[in-house]
Amino acid sequence: MDEDLENPFPETVELEITDSLDLHAFHPKDVKAVTEAYLEEARKKGFRLVRLIHGKGLGVQREIVRGVLAETDFVKSFKSGDEMSGGWGATIAELETD
Repeated sequence: MDEDLENPFPETVELEITDSLDLHAFHPKDVKAVTEAYLEEARKKGFRLVRLIHGKGLGVQREIVRGVLAETDFVKSFKSGDEMSGGWGATIAELETD
């Protein structure tokens, strides 16, 4: 993509932080940064468990998400979702709370 093109979305969008984030809405190149920012905000909100929906696909986004989780100090553990929470198309992370 041409870097000289104007950003079609020049305004920042505020999203409500809940205990679940569907990453399908984000461009793949942004998944790492979005996941990092989401985890920080989810922790500030006091969520103990969060669900990151990355999809099943080839596993690229799942590996990005799990890499971020593994490198984040306040993530206690993470695992694939169960049958009711997305199976291996989602990752459930347990966060340390203040």
